[in-house]
Amino acid sequence: MEAGLLWFCNWSTLGVCAALKLPQIHAQLAARSARGISLPSLLLEMAGFLVFLRYQCYYGNPLLTYLEYPILIAQDIILLLCVFHFNGNVKQAVPYIAAFVASWFILSLQKWIIDLAMNLCTFISAASKFAQLQCLWKAQDSEAVSALTWGLSAYTCATRIVTTLMTTNDFTILLRFVIMLALNIWVTATVFRYRKPIMKAE
Repeated sequence: MEAGLLWFCNWSTLGVCAALKLPQIHAQLAARSARGISLPSLLLEMAGFLVFLRYQCYYGNPLLTYLEYPILIAQDIILLLCVFHFNGNVKQAVPYIAAFVASWFILSLQKWIIDLAMNLCTFISAASKFAQLQCLWKAQDSEAVSALTWGLSAYTCATRIVTTLMTTNDFTILLRFVIMLALNIWVTATVFRYRKPIMKAE
């Protein structure tokens, strides 16, 4: 029973994450705008994903408990390029991408570095959610923001709470997923709140 639940949680999470950001990318392309999407939120989210992935690799945790993170980072890079495209200058993304690549190697130089980064990871990820919320509150427009992406993010956090409890039982990781679950639900609700009704043609 437990093995079946673990299998379901792992593979359903991977399946969802394989297309997690696609609704957001589609919504942005359809709106031809980055309005309502917070660049600081996106950058902080990528930083949180990077630290979490490096931590899992460093300590040799089971691959299936974090395999979705390379996929999420790749999709975030595409989303980042779209944001810069609609803001007028794709080249501005290059320094950020270079910094993330350099950070991958710096994080594993010393054990204390990766441990400190992981302890800060929850705050970084939480800050990314609050940055997105602040952007939505300011714009009061969620046309370019996908509620499906944020809802699926909440689902993956819920499944990762289950897999963490059943495998590593790492309190730091568990706390991160609980907080992210609550914040992802909050962002999803806020997206729906600012969704403008579709006007029917006469």
